[in-house]
Amino acid sequence: MILITLEDILAHTSFYLLFFATLSYWGTLVFTKNNKLNSLGQISMIIAFICITGFLLTRWFYSEHLPFSNLYESLTFLSWSLCLIHIIVENNVIIENKRQFNWLGTITVPSTMLTHGFATLGLPRKMQQSTVLVPALQSHWLMMHVSMMMLSYATPLCGSLLAIAFPVTASEKHAKVPVLGTNTNPYYWFYNLGKNYEQEKSYSSNTSAPLSIDYNENQLIQQLDHWSYRVISLGFPLSTIGILSGAVWANEAWGSYWNWDPKETWALVTWLVFATYLHTRITKSWQGKKPAIVASLGFFIVWICYLGVNPSGKGLHSYGWLIQI
Repeated sequence: MILITLEDILAHTSFYLLFFATLSYWGTLVFTKNNKLNSLGQISMIIAFICITGFLLTRWFYSEHLPFSNLYESLTFLSWSLCLIHIIVENNVIIENKRQFNWLGTITVPSTMLTHGFATLGLPRKMQQSTVLVPALQSHWLMMHVSMMMLSYATPLCGSLLAIAFPVTASEKHAKVPVLGTNTNPYYWFYNLGKNYEQEKSYSSNTSAPLSIDYNENQLIQQLDHWSYRVISLGFPLSTIGILSGAVWANEAWGSYWNWDPKETWALVTWLVFATYLHTRITKSWQGKKPAIVASLGFFIVWICYLGVNPSGKGLHSYGWLIQI
């Protein structure tokens, strides 16, 4: 009983912290020179991440299995993943810009808050209760497959949000400004951090940006395109690992690597959409609005894959979600 009460406290506290972080980051849009608001948002996000981590560990401890048994736990882990990705990317953005204010929180934090709020306040109490794992989930593949798939949902969701913000921010003539220089390798940032980006940013702003474009706005457009590409590039191998581990698990549980289950089919569609996005960036050198449109489509495809196919109650993945069969 004590652990359940602690779990409720951590879940609700983290939601209010995410709500406060959203207000803080949005406040920076009005009070652009107020670094205290940005600091409050960053601190709130870190504390919220710690609270959600405590919630998941508490749930794991008293249920004696990984907290992936139902929609409530899955959404909470998704919000934890969104927090983690935001904190990692935000730190790199601050390092690159060498200043405290950044635009990331105004885009990604509201989605994290809404996801966690839907889980904490939107779902009925009965759906929030921990349940015994069905036999198919009682496997050592649970951690590998489900955690990889949830991270592969969270990462492209963050990247797609940045891509959606790109055409909103950029005007028609701004969208033609090259933002990545000549380097199209999506994984070089893992070992170079932001070092090469500073060179690319200098290159694009010095050689291609029209003089009439305000530098700060042009820099924002460049960063949106840059980080949406990098974050989606990180999510693609996670999705690949998740699908492959799920295929191995499916063979153990159901006797076949692939069953064209609705969840499997939409996971494949999601993988193909972001594979197309990366392919066009690398081989076609697409930049700006064209790949942003593909990534924006991916945002909705991810949510269809994660939630859209569950209400039907059909398929092998229907247990533990919206409809029990």
